[in-house]
Amino acid sequence: MARAYHAEGQTVYGFDIREETMKAALEEKVLDGVLNETTVQECDLLMLAVYPRAAAEYLLHIAPYLQPDCIAIDLCGTKRWICKAGFSIARQYGLTFFGCHPMAGTQYSGYENSRANLFTGAPMVVVPQDDRHPEKIERLRELLEPVHFATLTVTTAEKHDQIIAFTSQLAHVVSNAYVKSPNAQLHKGFSAGSYKDLTRVAWLNEEMWTELFMENRDNLFDEVENIIHALMEYRDALMVGDRDRLKELLREGRLDKERVDKSSENEDET
Repeated sequence: MARAYHAEGQTVYGFDIREETMKAALEEKVLDGVLNETTVQECDLLMLAVYPRAAAEYLLHIAPYLQPDCIAIDLCGTKRWICKAGFSIARQYGLTFFGCHPMAGTQYSGYENSRANLFTGAPMVVVPQDDRHPEKIERLRELLEPVHFATLTVTTAEKHDQIIAFTSQLAHVVSNAYVKSPNAQLHKGFSAGSYKDLTRVAWLNEEMWTELFMENRDNLFDEVENIIHALMEYRDALMVGDRDRLKELLREGRLDKERVDKSSENEDET
């Protein structure tokens, strides 16, 4: 985010507990200065790009120093817990807070792997405290323009966490479990795009994902149960050598994928 705003000529203040990160960001002039109780008073937008619990703790600390027209957002991967905490703090201090989730990323973390165009063309999910104030959402849209998101999807924290359990969290669980096969250590010379696609997100930050999984464990549990049930159907067909059943299962999956892709194309056209 800092790189994106810096590339658009915006003044950017930031803070990270890692001294080497701050040193690099300041030396490269990605940051114009350190974010603190004084510089935050110049900010139109405050982005909390840390774990959910830390985001709430920092917002509570910094809230008294924010200007009334400053909008605060989080960038966490789950929304119910942080939105409950963020909305409560916002009411306490008369602030505007949005739960936000930029839908893009890589398997690599750290400042050294950041880039200004990571979110270009990506969706941004937005959870407002009160959707009866569209002017605030429009103000947020304007403030996010330097990042070049393709769309802003406005939803509830509950809906976000339900869908994200499938689109993101389950994918990380499956990828992480997939590479535990003994053959993963023997695949060199035998793998191509399908292996790379399925294993990319197995390379994850276990501390962050554990926190996110546990905060959304009810929804993620349901998705894990669903895929276990589906896998057992494939397993049973293979166990008894039921060619017709296996073919039907594969056909069902292909048709489901076609419907999903067709629905996505229609949404893009509208």
